[in-house]
Amino acid sequence: MHEMALMGDILELVNEDAAKKQIKRINRVELIVGEIANAMPDALQLAFEIYRDQNQHLFTKEAKLIIHLEEARAKCILCGEEYRPEQKIALCPSCMIPSGQVLAGETFQVLSYEGSCRY
Repeated sequence: MHEMALMGDILELVNEDAAKKQIKRINRVELIVGEIANAMPDALQLAFEIYRDQNQHLFTKEAKLIIHLEEARAKCILCGEEYRPEQKIALCPSCMIPSGQVLAGETFQVLSYEGSCRY
């Protein structure tokens, strides 16, 4: 499950930024995860809970992960049809050629986090 590694990297970035801002405990992390970003939201949630429970010095017991799903959208560069792909390379439903340009759905980023300066 590569989501464990992804979540580890995310939380490392959050922790580094929080330290710069003298935030001692994190109580919320928000992500944007695209439908075709190759990251499973349920697995990310599980990974977050494992890291939270193993790092009680950094997270409050109530710390939550909020995931905002970004719907996938693509546009065929040949016929101009906009459609919702199920994967990065998908057939255009109109001309049946894999010529789509992904417009949305690949995002994987930290939207925000909240914390406290107190332990």
